[in-house]
Amino acid sequence: MKSTLFVKPGKVEITEIDKPTIQADDDVILHIVRACVCGSDLWAYRGLEEKDANSENSGHEAIAIVDQVGKDITTVKPGDFVIAPFTHGCGHCAACRAGYEGSCQTHRDNFSSGYQAEYVRYQHAEWSLVKIPGHPEDYSDGMLNSLLSLADVMATGYHAARVANVKPGDTVVVVGDGAVGLCGVIAAQMRGASRIIAMSRHEDRQKLATEFGATDIVAERGDEAVAKVMALTNGAGADAVLECVGSELSTETAMNVARPGAIVGRVGLPHTKKSDPNSTFRRNLGVAGGPASVTTYDKDVLLRAVVDGEIHPGKVFTKRFSLDEIDNAYQAMTKREAIKSLVIVQN
Repeated sequence: MKSTLFVKPGKVEITEIDKPTIQADDDVILHIVRACVCGSDLWAYRGLEEKDANSENSGHEAIAIVDQVGKDITTVKPGDFVIAPFTHGCGHCAACRAGYEGSCQTHRDNFSSGYQAEYVRYQHAEWSLVKIPGHPEDYSDGMLNSLLSLADVMATGYHAARVANVKPGDTVVVVGDGAVGLCGVIAAQMRGASRIIAMSRHEDRQKLATEFGATDIVAERGDEAVAKVMALTNGAGADAVLECVGSELSTETAMNVARPGAIVGRVGLPHTKKSDPNSTFRRNLGVAGGPASVTTYDKDVLLRAVVDGEIHPGKVFTKRFSLDEIDNAYQAMTKREAIKSLVIVQN
């Protein structure tokens, strides 16, 4: 079968490997329908973090058809259409019961990889896979893209809004205009924010943020961005901040635009220096976040919102590629020619 190989920074390519097999009783083999490239995949591709040469791809977002199931699987069967979350919660530990399966206490190896392929072995599948009603052919192209976003970016944007405790009437700042940040705009609107300030320097992303519900756009960065947000909020700062990048600058900006007593919801994969918790003390600033609760949000809120046409997060996929074109898909995001690259694995 075809799978993506990380060759070295700046290069991925398709290779032929054996189809995965059931190795544990709670495994499921998935036949991928659509996958994509995540902003977090680009850290190694750009050479900004270490990754072994000639190693498995880090793709972790897919919708798929169940191909085989282990003997302990009762929730899905071959032929089912599913969302494959990047987290693999157990559903019954204290973390999962509280809705934080991204930090599942049972399944420590609970993060996905290898999804930019024809098939994938999905571990700990009993609770974590999310069934989609019907079959792929029952949905429009745009709807399939929105369903794919529920494997990560839409749920991650929602997680930022949830842990930041976005409430009706709040003023919210979203730091980051990638797919997660744009989905954070959707999430803030879903949770009732009355003002959503999106930080973006790129016209295509600004337009999509506005379509998704942003009321204001701040194109500045650093100290200028902070000054602009403070001016927009009459010197008060935001009631909640969604940090959706993970860089040192984005994290610093998020902290500085929050009002005293606000919570910063961090979901950008951190690439920062060790933080000083004392820096938030005098401002009563809360900081929360981590890997998203994908299964919980999909089952409780997001799948129904997509199927009912209430939200359209699939619009973050602005370019599409076949699996054979995977390096082009990475390049399109690296060069900011695509907000998020869609990968069609099977039609």
